[in-house]
Amino acid sequence: MKVVIIGGVAGGATAAARLRRLNEAAEIVIIERTGYVSYANCGLPYYIGGVITDRAKLTLQTPESFWDRFRIDVRVRQEAVSIDRGARTVSIRRLDDGGVYAERYDKLILSPGARPVDPGVPGTDSERLFTLRTVEDTFRIHDFVEREHPQTATIVGGGFIGLEMAENLRERGLDVTVVQRGSHLMPTLDQDMAAILHNHLRKHGIRVLLDANVAGFSALNGGIRTALAEGAPLDADLAIMAVGVAPESTLAREAGLELGLRGAIKVDEHLRTSDPDIYAVGDAIEVKHAVTGKPALIALAGPANKQGRIAADNICGIDRTFKGSQGSSVLKMFDLTVATTGLTLRAAQAAGLAADAVVLTPANHATYYPGSESLVMKVVFEQNTGRILGAQIVGGAGSDKRIDVIATAIRAGMDATDLTELDLAYAPPYASAKDPVNMAGYLIENILEGRVEQVGWSEALELAACEHGSEAGPVLLDTRTADEVARGSVEGALHVPLDELRERLDELPSGRRLLVFCQSGLRSYVACRILTQHGFSCANVSGGYGFLEQTLRDSALPPSGTGPCGRQV
Repeated sequence: MKVVIIGGVAGGATAAARLRRLNEAAEIVIIERTGYVSYANCGLPYYIGGVITDRAKLTLQTPESFWDRFRIDVRVRQEAVSIDRGARTVSIRRLDDGGVYAERYDKLILSPGARPVDPGVPGTDSERLFTLRTVEDTFRIHDFVEREHPQTATIVGGGFIGLEMAENLRERGLDVTVVQRGSHLMPTLDQDMAAILHNHLRKHGIRVLLDANVAGFSALNGGIRTALAEGAPLDADLAIMAVGVAPESTLAREAGLELGLRGAIKVDEHLRTSDPDIYAVGDAIEVKHAVTGKPALIALAGPANKQGRIAADNICGIDRTFKGSQGSSVLKMFDLTVATTGLTLRAAQAAGLAADAVVLTPANHATYYPGSESLVMKVVFEQNTGRILGAQIVGGAGSDKRIDVIATAIRAGMDATDLTELDLAYAPPYASAKDPVNMAGYLIENILEGRVEQVGWSEALELAACEHGSEAGPVLLDTRTADEVARGSVEGALHVPLDELRERLDELPSGRRLLVFCQSGLRSYVACRILTQHGFSCANVSGGYGFLEQTLRDSALPPSGTGPCGRQV
C-alpha cells in the first residue's frame, strides 16, 4: 500500500507516524510546500518575542529524522498542484527548480491547512506588512525586528495570532496598537468577558481600537500607514495582518471533491472525502460541532492531531470515527489566562438553543493560603435540561485546569447537577473544597430549580436606572459592607449589608422588585434567599459588583462610568 500525504505539521505528520506504527510495509510519502514538515506552530509568536531563543526548538521533526525513525519519505519545498483521481496520481512541483512530476497513490490524505485571509484592501504587498502562518513567516518577522529595531507596531485582528503577537512585541518594548473590526477581541468570548481582556491589554500599554475597519496600507518613510475607514490613520514601523484564516481547499475543489462550509473540504465521520480513496484532516476540513451537531470550522492543533490519527487508523482497517470538536482553547496574555470551550452564550442563542449563563468570580484556591487569585467564569447552559454548553474563564493560575474539567463534562453530556457531584482534587494550594466547577453547578442548579432568579448587569442597570423615581420600578440593593461601598457602588442603589438584612427588612420598599448585588454574587444569593422567604420579589445580579467593575471600564460600554439612562457607576 502506498499513501501520499499532502501537508505536514499537526494533521499530516501525525497521520504519517501513525500509519507507520500500524503498517511497517506501507510506502509513505509526505509532500510539504514549506521548508519544514513538523514544527511548533503555536510557539511561533514566542520565538519572535524572545521567549524561545533557539530556532531549532521550533522544529519537531525533520525530513532526515522522519526517515531515520519511521522510514517515511518527506519532500519539503514541493507543492501538490493537481490530483488525477482516475489515475490515482498527484502532480507535484519542485519549488526549487520548477520541475513537475507525478506521484502515484493507493490512498491520499489531504492536510493542506488554512491560509491567512486576504482582506481585499490596497497595499497588502508592503514589505513592512507581515502575516504569521509558517516557520518562514516567523523568521522574516524575527529578522526584521532584530535588523530594523522597530519602535511601533500595528496588529490588525484580535484573534489568537494577533493577540499573541501583540503580547510578544509589547514584551520586546514596542508600542502596539490592536485594530479589531468587531466590537470585541477573541470571538471565542462573549463581549462582557472580552471586556476584561481589553482592560488587561490597556493596563499593559497596548492600545485597543474596536469597531475599526482597515481601508488599506501604504508605505511611509521607514514605516507603514494603516488607513481606517473612519478616523485617523495609524503609522507604525511594521504591521501584522491577522484577520483570520480560510480553509486551503483549492486542490480539493479543482479535483472535484465535495466542499462544505466556507469552501472547507467535506468529510464523513471516518474523515473520508467524497472520494473513498482520499481522506482529509486539519484546518482545511468541515467538522461537526460537538455541542450543536452542526457544521463548523475549528482551526486548532488538538483536533488536527486527533484527525490525523483517525484517518490513519481507517486506512489501516481500524474502524475509528471523529465525533466532532468543541473548540477548547487557552491563551496567555501577559499574566492573564483566557480559556474557552464549547459555545458562547451568543453562539448558543444564535444556534437556536434556549441558553442562559451564570457568572461567578471564585478564588483559584483556598483564600487563606497565600497567593490566591480570582477567576471570572461564565458557564453557558441549556435552560430546559441544565446541559452544559460552554464556558469561558479569564483569570490567573488554575483557569486552564477548570476549562479542561468543563470541556470533559461537555463531551460527556453532563448537566449542572453532574458538575456539583464531580469529585475533584483538593488541597489549599490548588483548590477549595467546593471547587469553582462545583460552584458553577450549584449556581445553575439553583436557577433551574427556582430557588433564585438572576439578571445580568446590563439588564439590571437598564431596569433600575430607567425606572429611577418610579414607585413601581425595580430597585438595586447593595448587600456589601460599608467599606466596600465606600470604594465604589452604583448611584441610587440602596445599601443594606447582608449581616444586617433581617433586622432592616422594614427599610426596603414593599411591592417593588429588588435587584440584589454584592461583590461576587454569593452574598447576594444568600440575601435573595432571605428576601424571598420574607415575601419580597428579588433577583440576584450575576457576577456581582466585581464583574461590573472589570467590564464597565471597557470602551465598548458607555463612557465615564455611565450606565443606561445616565445612571453613574
